This record gives sequence, C-alpha cells and structure tokens, in this order.
Amino acid sequence: MNPIYERSRDGRKAGTVKATVAVRSARADDGAAIFAIRNHAIEHSTALWTETPQTPAEGALWLAAHLERGSAFVAEAGGEVVGFAVYGPWRQYDGYRHTVENSVYVREGRHGLGVGSALMAVLVDAARAAGHHVMIAGIESGNEASVRLHERFGFRVVGVIPEVGTKFGRWLDLTLMRLSL
Repeated sequence: MNPIYERSRDGRKAGTVKATVAVRSARADDGAAIFAIRNHAIEHSTALWTETPQTPAEGALWLAAHLERGSAFVAEAGGEVVGFAVYGPWRQYDGYRHTVENSVYVREGRHGLGVGSALMAVLVDAARAAGHHVMIAGIESGNEASVRLHERFGFRVVGVIPEVGTKFGRWLDLTLMRLSL
C-alpha cells in the first residue's frame, strides 16, 4: 500500500485527533493551495495517474471550469486550506449529462482527521441539489481509505478493472464506485 494511505486501525495516524473543519465553495484565490495539494498527490501517490505536475496555468483553467459550474469546494482548518473536492462530467457525450465523477483530496498530514468526510458530505449534497442523477468514483484499488470513505456515503463497488493504469513502475487496478443521487 502507498504510505500516503496508511492509517491506524481507527483510520487515523497515531496520536491524531479529528480536526474542526469548515467547508465552503472554492474561490479563484484558493488556487495555489489547491494546486499544492493536487501536485503533491501527483508526485507522491497513485490518486492521480499522471507523473506530470500541473502548471499554474493548467491549474487555473481546470479550477475555472469547476468554479463556473459551482462544483468546487475547499475545507479550511485553522484558517488554511487543508483539502478540496470537485465533481465534474463523467463523460463528454450528451447521454451522460446527468452523471458526474468526484474527486476528494486532503493535504498531506491531514489524512484521517475527518477532512475528507466533511468535503464528501458537501460535495454529494451539492451534486444532488444541482439535479445530477449518479456520482461515480474511480479509485486506485490500493487506496482502501478512499474506498471506505465512499462506502460510508453510500457508494457501492460496481467493478474493478485490472491493470488499466501505470505509475511508479507498477500496474494499477481501478475500482469503480457508484452512488444514486
């Protein structure tokens, strides 16, 4: 298992306590914090299946699309952004217009403190309120913490596709999860 996902039996790193987190809609000025979290995940985990960090220009375009859609949220603790969540189109064809895919990321050192749960609750509620029908999660199968998080919110595994990605010199399996909104 990738160390970024390793946790104690109760889901937290030893000696940690749950954080008090406030989740709000993301703003353009959250970009630097979001990109730092995203690029850390690119460089150190299998959460994003690329090894190329996002440039500030690419990140700004990516975030702008989510801001326009109203589908980007950040979690703050102690006045700093400690995580973000977005949803966006699952596929580009018109027939998929009521289905979205989610992404939830927590800053290094803040895993297992309730940040992901706080973000997920807001994200699912926002997608429902926007009239979406289904939310999909595509999770690297070794990321058991993410699978458990999604299960707590009612997502169910609908399939595992073996060896469809590669990163860090190994093949990765993709677990697909689905939630009816």
